[in-house]
Amino acid sequence: MRNLRVWLLVLASVAAVLGLVALTNVGAREALSGLIEGSLGSPGSLNGTLKEMTPLLIAGLAVYVALRAGLFNIGVEGQLVVGAMCCAVVALRVPGLAGLVAGCAAGCVAGALWALPAGTIKAFKGGHEVITTIMLNNVAVQFAHYMTDGPIKAPGQMNTTTDRVPESAMFPFLWSDPPLRITSALLLGAFVVFGFAYWLKRTVSGYELDLVGKNARAAEMAGVATKRVVLSSMLFSGALAGLAGSAMVLGHEGRFYAGFSPGYGFDALGVAILAGNTPLALLASSFFFAVLNKGAAAIQIVGVPKGISTIVLGLLIVIFAAVRYRKGERHE
Repeated sequence: MRNLRVWLLVLASVAAVLGLVALTNVGAREALSGLIEGSLGSPGSLNGTLKEMTPLLIAGLAVYVALRAGLFNIGVEGQLVVGAMCCAVVALRVPGLAGLVAGCAAGCVAGALWALPAGTIKAFKGGHEVITTIMLNNVAVQFAHYMTDGPIKAPGQMNTTTDRVPESAMFPFLWSDPPLRITSALLLGAFVVFGFAYWLKRTVSGYELDLVGKNARAAEMAGVATKRVVLSSMLFSGALAGLAGSAMVLGHEGRFYAGFSPGYGFDALGVAILAGNTPLALLASSFFFAVLNKGAAAIQIVGVPKGISTIVLGLLIVIFAAVRYRKGERHE
């Protein structure tokens, strides 16, 4: 009976999506074909999909780290924006490979510092991180707009943007045959995910993080310094969010500008939730989100609103949560 409920939820979700597509007067087959063609059907569309995947993968890991520690870091969007801005500022002043390294380091430090107030309040005062990180998102966006319209604005530019980072400070290409150009920023993201999976499974600190996330009180009774773990997890999460912004600046955009992120930090929540208990699943979930985002943008041409991808992703997360709840019931 309980499995039947899950299948009914799946069927209802499919029916809801088909119904929404039908309202646009576009056939379901045509919409699906356009989505696949727009995201994977050509070297140019694949290039766009991999570009979308890069920040989603690293930002998804940022959310995932916090989730494993029992925290819900809604502030990844703001940490990503501040990290990207600081990365651009540093990379503009340090040429060559040193600029690439220093820019990424600056992005990580900025993201961690932006997460520090929320982590401190959570660890020592018990304030809920959802509220504090949401408020910091708004501050980050307004701060970035002020900076790109003033102190770091490129001279002579009408738009709110920085100067372009020198090519020597950008991530090198793994593949460069236009229109398909794959940068090593994506490889860095995969490497960080593999590194985190190893750390979580093979180290004492990784075990402590997992233990605090599952039962903070039991962890404290077992001698784990839970406040230290909570604070360090939030800082690590913020640093990864800053790295995601840096990967966008030095891997693709080459500059920072107002409205830099279309919402990668918020999409990263879905990426992390879909990954479930397996960190390596972030690779698949971020690619899936990237396909939907890029494909949805492409099928706007035939009259299907881009927001349909958000609805599909929302329904998928609901189904996934239902399946996980079902598995949890079986283990009890």
